[in-house]
Amino acid sequence: MEFIIISGMSGAGKSLAAGVLEDFGYYCVDNMPVVLLPKFAELCMSSRYDRAALVTDVRRNESFDELFGAIEEIRKMGCECEILFVECSPAVIIKRYKETRRRHPLDPAGTDIESAVYREKNMLSPVRNRAARIIDTTDYSPAMLHAELSRHYGAGGKSGDFTVNIVSFGFKHGLPADADLVFDVRFLPNPHYIPELKPLTGRNPSVSDFVLNEDISREFMDRTCDLIEFLIPQYIKESKRSLVVAFGCTGGKHRSVAVAEKASERISAAGYDTRCSHRDIDR
Repeated sequence: MEFIIISGMSGAGKSLAAGVLEDFGYYCVDNMPVVLLPKFAELCMSSRYDRAALVTDVRRNESFDELFGAIEEIRKMGCECEILFVECSPAVIIKRYKETRRRHPLDPAGTDIESAVYREKNMLSPVRNRAARIIDTTDYSPAMLHAELSRHYGAGGKSGDFTVNIVSFGFKHGLPADADLVFDVRFLPNPHYIPELKPLTGRNPSVSDFVLNEDISREFMDRTCDLIEFLIPQYIKESKRSLVVAFGCTGGKHRSVAVAEKASERISAAGYDTRCSHRDIDR
């Protein structure tokens, strides 16, 4: 089991980091007392979670000893356990607190935020020194933090949490509102004018062969799927969680269905989580 303890400076983005890890499939808990860490690890293991992350704050010497002891105890259970330390420049943290008008934990009266931030920075140095990974969010937007955590804790380029949704549709029924990419396949051979194929759909092998076995059809599929496979890692870098690719013909029953099915096979074979649906196939 993989166990990540998120610690760091208040206002640096610990809870945001936990939210990102939750997107990656980690079971996450925010603000857990150090003393409960080993018990939490036991519960996760008994519940068959394979990845967990939690945010905990430590600001006293005795808490540091408890934290490091808890980590050793968790490792003895057979878990991989590491500290992810999130920090930020004091100037940016001070600005964030002023913008949100929240009180810093070490400045409950709200009278000296600057002193509180620097004090906490110094106090947390023992935890920072034990961290397996340190992330500085000074110049990070939420999307940049997502991308940085994805490099270390996500599934990489062919991300397991990224979904490619391929949909067929008919132009006469309107464009899919959520489509990111739209391809018009009305130039391909049309089974609508073949009496024995007209009542069938693009899922039928006879229709699919009719649509896809022409040279222009093969070239279109090769070029289009190559483009989609090129674009997916670029979207992942921008922290997109899914891509909707729409193929449209006139009615959404023959050509677009055959193309969508074939594209789904190709993208899935490239290692991506792919779903295929046909919006207008029954119209």
